[in-house]
Amino acid sequence: MIKLTKKRKVALSKFDKNAVYSLLDAAGIVKQISNTKFDSSVDIDVRLGVDPRKANQMVRGIVTLPHGTGKTIRVLVLCTPDKEAEALEAGADFAGLDEYVDKIKGGWTDVDVIITMPSVMAKVGALGKILGPRGLMPNPKTGTVTMEIGKAVKDVKAGKIDFKVDKFGIIHASVAKASFDPEKIVENAHELLQTIIKLKPASAKGTYVKSIYMSSTMSPSIQVDPKSV
Repeated sequence: MIKLTKKRKVALSKFDKNAVYSLLDAAGIVKQISNTKFDSSVDIDVRLGVDPRKANQMVRGIVTLPHGTGKTIRVLVLCTPDKEAEALEAGADFAGLDEYVDKIKGGWTDVDVIITMPSVMAKVGALGKILGPRGLMPNPKTGTVTMEIGKAVKDVKAGKIDFKVDKFGIIHASVAKASFDPEKIVENAHELLQTIIKLKPASAKGTYVKSIYMSSTMSPSIQVDPKSV
C-alpha cells in the first residue's frame, strides 16, 4: 500500500476525488493544491475514444494558447546563412546549421523546439535517432519545417504547442503555470480542448472525449466534466 505524504493528504482534503468539476472550478482547485517551491506547470490529460493504431484515427495538431504557456521556450533554428538574421530577430535563441548539427551529433539537445527549412531537411533528417526520442524532430505538420522562419519562431515564443495522441489514446499537454489566474488557465485549456474536438476523426465511433483531467506538477488530478467545455 502506498503511503501518502503529508502534503498529498492536505491536497486531497481540498476536493472530492470522486467528483467531476467544471473547468473553472478545476482550475481554482489546482491553484490551491499546487505546493511546489517552483511555479508548477498545469497539465491537461484527455482520453479519447480513438484507436491510435489506425492511421485514420490519429489525432495530432497545433494550437496557440491565448496566454502562452508561461514557460521560457528555447528555440534553435537550423537554417542557411541567409535566414539566420531573420531567425534571431524573431527571437530564436540559436541559429545556424553545420555547427549545431555537429553539436547535436555530439549529444547537445539543450533546446525545447527546433525549427528548420525544407532545403536542409537532408542534414536534419540524419539527426532523427537523437531528436526523435526527445520530441525535437521538426515536422511540417507542426509548422516547424517552413520557409517562414520568422513567423514560426514568433508563434512558438507566443505559446504555440503541438500535441499528439499516445498509444493509449490519451493526449497530454501543458497549458499554463499555476501562477496564472484561474480564468487564464481556463481560456488556455479551452483553446486546446476545442482544437482537439475539431480534429475528431470521421472514423471514430462512440464517445469521442471520454475523460478530462487537470493537474499541476506533483499534484493529484481533478476530473473535469467534458460538458463544461
